[in-house]
Amino acid sequence: MLSPKLFKGEEREVKTSGEVSVDGTPLDYIVVLSTVVTVLAFIPFSITIGSGGLFPMSQGIFPLVGWLLGPLAGAITSGMGTLIGVFLAPHTAGIPLISILGAVIASFTAGVMSSGKRNTCWRFGLTLIFVIELFLYTRHALYNRVSLSTIIAGSFIDWSGILLFALPTCSLIAQCINSQKPFFVTVGVFVGTWMVMGLSHLGQVVITYYMFNWPEETWLFLVPIVPLENLIRSLMGAFIGIRVISGLRAIGLMKPKQAIY
Repeated sequence: MLSPKLFKGEEREVKTSGEVSVDGTPLDYIVVLSTVVTVLAFIPFSITIGSGGLFPMSQGIFPLVGWLLGPLAGAITSGMGTLIGVFLAPHTAGIPLISILGAVIASFTAGVMSSGKRNTCWRFGLTLIFVIELFLYTRHALYNRVSLSTIIAGSFIDWSGILLFALPTCSLIAQCINSQKPFFVTVGVFVGTWMVMGLSHLGQVVITYYMFNWPEETWLFLVPIVPLENLIRSLMGAFIGIRVISGLRAIGLMKPKQAIY
């Protein structure tokens, strides 16, 4: 009986050839996840108090899309899915261009959370943009005679998102998402979704507030509601995210070049 032989050699990387990709992410992945975003756009979970309309469940997976595909492919995927959802599910479209912008911001921001020189530069640039947006948002609220204490309470998800993104907590969250332990992945996805969707909210609200100029009474009404909505997004993202990431790891599907998980 012949004994089995073990062959040793240099580890090789297997790549598929002839496949269209965006920044290392196969086009098939973008199409599939765009469809998922569109489907979830049909399902509302909250009312937009400031400008009218409904929030779709797809907001809970915008960060996940960025972590799965990377910044550029993730932004394209969420943007395309939201754009299609604007036409097919207008009841959750809100202000279409701003909804699409929010989706793009969320997935791109999530995608640049991993380490690397390019992502570090993007993180610095995005942090600067978010700080400027918060300044403009606060200044306009003060102009509309909203008290500073109300502004601080009403923008909690916005400035907490900036702090989590600018501090080393951002890299820590990325490490948790990349962990092989489901508990750490769940925590990373939950906190990461809170952070990213807070920043996405800031990118949208800095525009809508200049459009609608809601008074302090509306701010006070939103103080408990906005964090609750972001909490729901985070729980939704964690619930879906841990299952998707675990499933992708289990089946051994090719990991996109810029993916964080």
